[in-house]
Amino acid sequence: MSAPPATGSEAGRVPLIEARGLTRVLPGTVPVTLVRGIDLAIQPGEFVAITGPSGSGKSSLLYLLGLLDVPSEGEVLVEGEATHRLSEARRARMRLASLGFVFQFHFLLPEFTVAENVMIPMRKLARLSRGEMRARAESLLGELGLADHTDKLPDQLSGGQRQRVAVARALANEPPAILADEPTGSLDSKSSEQVFEILRALVDDHGKTVIAVTHDLDMAARMDRRLHLVDGMLADP
Repeated sequence: MSAPPATGSEAGRVPLIEARGLTRVLPGTVPVTLVRGIDLAIQPGEFVAITGPSGSGKSSLLYLLGLLDVPSEGEVLVEGEATHRLSEARRARMRLASLGFVFQFHFLLPEFTVAENVMIPMRKLARLSRGEMRARAESLLGELGLADHTDKLPDQLSGGQRQRVAVARALANEPPAILADEPTGSLDSKSSEQVFEILRALVDDHGKTVIAVTHDLDMAARMDRRLHLVDGMLADP
């Protein structure tokens, strides 16, 4: 099922992220289709849930939209720019500038402090001086209630705190879109609610676009829109 055509005020707007005929097949003796023929458009400022049973292609779709994987057929456009013919270096640059990522497991580097972890994307993009990077990391961590933890190592934090550090790292380069893969999947209910409220505020208060894979249907119902996958295809929830 394709996404409905834009109408009203959305007509004529350039989607922040768009998929056209998106298909991903793992080659092999018996090829495995992860995502099949998906068309969708995600506008700036949306909070979008991707749901579906295990093995339905949710994470595969997110990785394709986030340029972490390359489609077998079709294409992804980011802010109107087609990405299928870009070099890997140009794709990496686009990921750094336009897309932030939060995963179920925070993937913080244990030997780096909290602030240093947040600075990693900034160092790769190389837009700011070291002092500016440090100041931005401290500002982001302060906004997320972690001002007193900037010089701690990740293993000195709780699971919920580590996930907030991961959110700060995703925001480091001020990307317009945050892509989250089960961002609350490994957290207790209190920490899950805190992370959800942070993501909600990114959309409502900061104009970000958030696309989140989740198994939590109650959480999905609190987002603006739901994309439901079955067997790698969009289906009615």
